Amino acid sequence: MLPEIREMVDESSRKLHQISLPPVRFWLLHDVMRKPLDDPQVQQAVAECRTYPPRLRLLNSLRSDGTWPLPKQKMLDELRGPGPPVGWTYSAILRNLYVLGDYDTDRAEGNVQAALDWILKWQTEDGCIPGPTSAAYAAPNCNGFALRDLMQFGMGNDPRTQRIVKWLLSVQRHDGGWNIPYIQDVRYLPQYSHLKNREFRDLVESDERPPYDPDEYQDIPSCIWTTLMVLRGMYWDKSLKTCREARHAAEFVLDRFFKRNYHPSYHQSEGHWTKLKYPSFRGGGLVALEVLTNMGYGPEDERMDAPIKWLMSVRAKDGLWYRTDRPNPEKDQWITELALSSLARYADLY
Repeated sequence: MLPEIREMVDESSRKLHQISLPPVRFWLLHDVMRKPLDDPQVQQAVAECRTYPPRLRLLNSLRSDGTWPLPKQKMLDELRGPGPPVGWTYSAILRNLYVLGDYDTDRAEGNVQAALDWILKWQTEDGCIPGPTSAAYAAPNCNGFALRDLMQFGMGNDPRTQRIVKWLLSVQRHDGGWNIPYIQDVRYLPQYSHLKNREFRDLVESDERPPYDPDEYQDIPSCIWTTLMVLRGMYWDKSLKTCREARHAAEFVLDRFFKRNYHPSYHQSEGHWTKLKYPSFRGGGLVALEVLTNMGYGPEDERMDAPIKWLMSVRAKDGLWYRTDRPNPEKDQWITELALSSLARYADLY
């Protein structure tokens, strides 16, 4: 299979290079073809990224306080709640930083550092960041998302970032994964099964919140996608991605590739594995391969065979990969680059 992968990566890389947008070309050259940053082609791509209109629009709309303006309805929804970090302000920061990072943006540009500091100013004494769904508990998946943004923008050594890592490791479950507190454990108790999701969340956020000891729920399987979100933040750190805890989490995900998630609250269907999308904020099979190959999983692990064959099988005849829902010229390029980089790492081609 390795010679076939090599041929596939070479052929598709040439095709993508001919049509690619500047930031896609940058990652293609650097992440797939492994060209050094001082390579003339890479430098040209970096220069074109600086003037890439979508990047400039996103960067210029970032306000000096580190937040992005919200649509009226989302702002009204947030005002009716307890306020940030619960609400759309935090979600917008997480998602827009994700995209700016992919656009090869430095944290010294514009107000990016202010946005990163906005995230960290909500940090609790435990090291976690509550929200954006509820202030009653901290969600490991969202903390993994925040960790990914912080790591991508070079803040891995910041003590505040390390406190997030420490908290995440402290709440890792015995099977190697993570669950969202209350929503993916207490919610299943018989006395709460009749409640609607909003009613249960209101109960958790009230003074009558049920008692909670996570050790009492270790018999409930961890959430595949919550676990992947945490790993997605950890693999950016070379020492962290090789630690025992991260490897345990990776094994949890790999052992469940293509399987149904236990939790109905978070993409329970097996179909979520094979949906190709960008940006992929909530994971999927392509994200899992991005993470696993970055953590060193390759041909020597037979559990990778089926996922890799699936990724190869969904390549179109023209050599590109396409979004599952409907084609999109820009997003399809990103999906193709992610597919190629995963295949190249798997086969260790360069």
